[in-house]
Amino acid sequence: MPHTSLTLISHPLCPFVQRAAIVLLEKGVPFERIDVDLAAKPDWFLALSPTGKVPLLKVAQADGADSVLFESMAICEYLEETQDGAALYAVDALSRARQRGWIEFGTATLADAWQFLNASERSTANAKKAAFRDRLQRLEAVLATGPYFNGIAFSMVDAVFAPLFRYFDIVDPTVSLPIFEGLPRVLAWRAALAARPSVAAAVTEDYAERFRQHLRGHQALTAG
Repeated sequence: MPHTSLTLISHPLCPFVQRAAIVLLEKGVPFERIDVDLAAKPDWFLALSPTGKVPLLKVAQADGADSVLFESMAICEYLEETQDGAALYAVDALSRARQRGWIEFGTATLADAWQFLNASERSTANAKKAAFRDRLQRLEAVLATGPYFNGIAFSMVDAVFAPLFRYFDIVDPTVSLPIFEGLPRVLAWRAALAARPSVAAAVTEDYAERFRQHLRGHQALTAG
């Protein structure tokens, strides 16, 4: 494996990898990215990852040793604490705690969205679609005037939600439009995130086609 100060070990479709990539890009930190095939995990990757999952962040130490971080939010918070650039968490403890709560909510929202998009049975798709829509309605009620979750400043909450909203810019509009109907603040937030350079650069140029191929390969009802 090539040696750099920071190496993000990833998979092209992983939304949790995108969180870390967005934060790295927001901080303006040079990094190398290495993709692994999660269907045939190489031995070197299994030796580094306690969970067998991505992302991993390999941090080269001054003494020549490497430290490896796992879990996306642990990686994001390490970068927040150690790298320059605009702060992605609020300064005061109460606001930070609120942001972390919505980050947890974002992870659960991602799970509902992912299970809806990948469902091959109508009953599962309908249940997960309803659960996802309910979460979006809760977000609509708490969103600031925008363009981002907390207002004008891009935050860690935005980095968490951007990957899941990306899916709905790719799937057929007949799938996405009804889910977001009547949620103007969520729609405006989704559009602002899609336009953010760090969000756009967190995936490869062929990401959309890769994702469509994934849905087709899983015989998802949303594959079109």
